[in-house]
Amino acid sequence: MVEAEPLRVVSAPSYIWRTVNKYAVEILPDACIDCGICAQVCPYDVYEMKPGLVHISAPKSSNCIGPHNCEGQSFFCVDNCPTDAIRVGENAYYEDLGDDRWPADLITSTWYMSETGQLPPPGIESRIGDSGGGFDRLHFVFPEDPEPVEEVDTSLDLNRRPWGPRIRTPIPIYGAAMSYGSVSLNVMLSRIRAAKAWGTFCSTGEGGYPEALIPYADHVITQVATGLFGVSEASIQRAPIVEIKYAQGAKPGLGGHLLADKNTPDVARIREAVEKTSLFSPFPFHSVYSVEDHKKHVDWLRSVNPDALISVKVSTPVDVDMVAVGSYYAGTNILNLDGGYGGTGAAPDIAKKNIAMPIEFAIPKVHRFLEGEGIRDEIVLMASGGLRTAYDVAKAIALGADGCVIGTAELVALNCTRCGNCERGRGCQHGIATTDPELVPLIPADFGAQRIYNMYHAWRLQWVDLLTRLGLESFRDLRGRYDLLRYEGAIL
Repeated sequence: MVEAEPLRVVSAPSYIWRTVNKYAVEILPDACIDCGICAQVCPYDVYEMKPGLVHISAPKSSNCIGPHNCEGQSFFCVDNCPTDAIRVGENAYYEDLGDDRWPADLITSTWYMSETGQLPPPGIESRIGDSGGGFDRLHFVFPEDPEPVEEVDTSLDLNRRPWGPRIRTPIPIYGAAMSYGSVSLNVMLSRIRAAKAWGTFCSTGEGGYPEALIPYADHVITQVATGLFGVSEASIQRAPIVEIKYAQGAKPGLGGHLLADKNTPDVARIREAVEKTSLFSPFPFHSVYSVEDHKKHVDWLRSVNPDALISVKVSTPVDVDMVAVGSYYAGTNILNLDGGYGGTGAAPDIAKKNIAMPIEFAIPKVHRFLEGEGIRDEIVLMASGGLRTAYDVAKAIALGADGCVIGTAELVALNCTRCGNCERGRGCQHGIATTDPELVPLIPADFGAQRIYNMYHAWRLQWVDLLTRLGLESFRDLRGRYDLLRYEGAIL
């Protein structure tokens, strides 16, 4: 097992803005008699009568779970108010936040978990979005009398080959590739420090290996992508896992693109490029056109670092099952299927919505094919591309994956609002997807690491509860259990 760094859940409230409240609570000053009954009956600390004051404090709307969750309960503040002075309703601005895949509830629940390390209060959805498809239409079928479970194991083995180190992470995820330049160095450090705290990993992406990451080398995945930006023997040799990126699910066939405004002198130095120029990485490796060529890549990296696990990241074309079996015979340890819903706001919508296969179709296609070939238990299958929640991770495993690779959810933990401004000019105004020296300090690395750590703590609470309700002791028992999933009323 990868050694985790001791870290505990502590409150990490955002100092940039207050969380958008789902409900608005108002006390009518002309009607309120400051009796304090609302503070006495509300179990969610919406109201407070501070000692020594004669007036009740302004209500904390962020704690309110909504009237539809309280109506008919003995603690409903509106019914208990003797002067009808309380009004509770929807916040008119709440639904302006987010989109169908990441609706307001999913964003604010992620913010809540990242701040507290605990599950959000009732009334705020933390499991699915509003897309109307994909994982949002997949639901678990819980047995009426599940097998008793004494202890739940959420770990993940990352090597099933007879060669290479035995690596086990305490949680079934690691951090997706995000390159220096596409996100700030502080964001990279936030993600790497959180990965170290959890005993897992995080990928550098194709932007090279900043020196600031070297102290965390045991938890850094080095990526070798088509542009070969910043790739060196030193960065390969210090990595426990080396990732070959053949394609990204959000934009297969397009390659990578970093705009000139984000290519600062430091970014250019690490990428060994010319500053203030747009940097393109081609779609294919022009040295790889067959499984034999692919094996030469794997052998090259293994010769540079014999102790590294080799991971291969591919998109999800219709023949992804053949890609998977070819990668197995090339000698890889980990295959990362990257579906079409992933990527930041820098990925064009026309590519994300129209090219790659959705990840929920690709996982079982590959899982079943590898089972049929008798090699499923020799390669680790990781899924990525639009996995937003703890439940998405569990559904991917139930479809046949071993674990998942998480990207955007970690950025939402850092207060991303999904505005889609990732690639423009100065980039993200909140200090995430930017290299602007005035914006980068908005996400201090220690603050960011704590937020991501807290989110995964809350996710693990959900995983333990889910597996217990299913009567399973580990995610290994959940893999490929289609019988535990329902798609809009139909058992898979």
